[in-house]
Amino acid sequence: MPTSTTPSDVVVVGGGIVGLAVAWRAASAGLSVTVLDPSPGDGATRAAAGMLAAVAEADFGERGLTRLDLASAARWPAFATGLAEATGRDVPLLRAGSLAVAYDADDLALLRRVLALHREWGLSSAELAVADARRREPYLGPRLAGAAALDDDLAVDPRTVHAALAAALTQDRGDRLVGRSAVRVERDAAGRAAAVHDDAGTRHAAGAVVLATGAVPTAALLAGLPGVRVPVRPVKGITLRLDAGPGLALAHVVRGTVQGRPVYVVPRAAGTGSGPGGGPGHREIVVGATSEERPDDRRAEAGGVFALLRDARALVPGLDEAALVDVTPRARPVTPDNLPLIGATAVPGLLAAVGHGRNGVLLAPLTADAILAELTGEVLPDLDLAAADPRRFTPAADPVPGAAR
Repeated sequence: MPTSTTPSDVVVVGGGIVGLAVAWRAASAGLSVTVLDPSPGDGATRAAAGMLAAVAEADFGERGLTRLDLASAARWPAFATGLAEATGRDVPLLRAGSLAVAYDADDLALLRRVLALHREWGLSSAELAVADARRREPYLGPRLAGAAALDDDLAVDPRTVHAALAAALTQDRGDRLVGRSAVRVERDAAGRAAAVHDDAGTRHAAGAVVLATGAVPTAALLAGLPGVRVPVRPVKGITLRLDAGPGLALAHVVRGTVQGRPVYVVPRAAGTGSGPGGGPGHREIVVGATSEERPDDRRAEAGGVFALLRDARALVPGLDEAALVDVTPRARPVTPDNLPLIGATAVPGLLAAVGHGRNGVLLAPLTADAILAELTGEVLPDLDLAAADPRRFTPAADPVPGAAR
């Protein structure tokens, strides 16, 4: 017989930024919580740059996702403030907005298509003369074809947020962050999710189970739940962290295309730098944008690192003087329609908070609010989550004992 723990109101499987945001919201509402993850925060959260860029992320054919992004971006200031108050840790938001820049004429044509999409969808963005963009951000390179301001976009350090969430969960309360892998979800006689078994043979009884597994395969975990589909695939990306001295005091997120290739440069506040020679005036700068249909092998290919540095320095030449201190390859969890799975599954008591793709950090507050509403029976009139319903991938022919159809 497996060892049993004291039952929790909620067991969250997965301790990335989404899983811990759900757990913190649940615990703050008075629910007892257990989180299972052998390496909390070491998946996509570890690599994420932290752009809360609902406008910049708006893409053709993804209006439903953009609505979710906007709703979650609006929640981020209160989310960060509440987390800081709960832990006494600073959770700073970069509020200067983003600059979208185009390297050549073809890149500018693409940028203008995107700005036209923004106008059609009522999003806030405005084309700038390159000289005006350079007045806003003097560190932009000399060869740019065009630029735009996305003043409503924010940014945050996901590693800082994750550390604060972990602290909030483990300080002065009975909630638990358990460093084990979940191997099976158990159902009771009525078909309801009732417990999660971990790889040490421990049974974690639960009033409800939340899947926040990121890009981790779930086939074995859900083997006894034929009515649940979590069609998430890994899409690998690489981010680079650089330590920049006072001579590169970037104030904005810089996103751009260089001959059709996307790249972003995300600065942190002064004092966040690391590595040899770092000091109070140094800051971390994150560079990224690679996206490949590859498994999460944790390998950083030399070509990918080279391409990121080449394109980033074309937009911000001063990066040449920064020190490369961290290379982080990780896989994002992506669904077939690029929309996350948020809410109740076909199995009573089993909720999904997975498949957030490139927007896991951005969507964390909205996901946490939506899952808490499911757990407590609250209605959130400002949220339309129909597009993210996890049951959209469950064939109607799959009967699930006890499921509401």
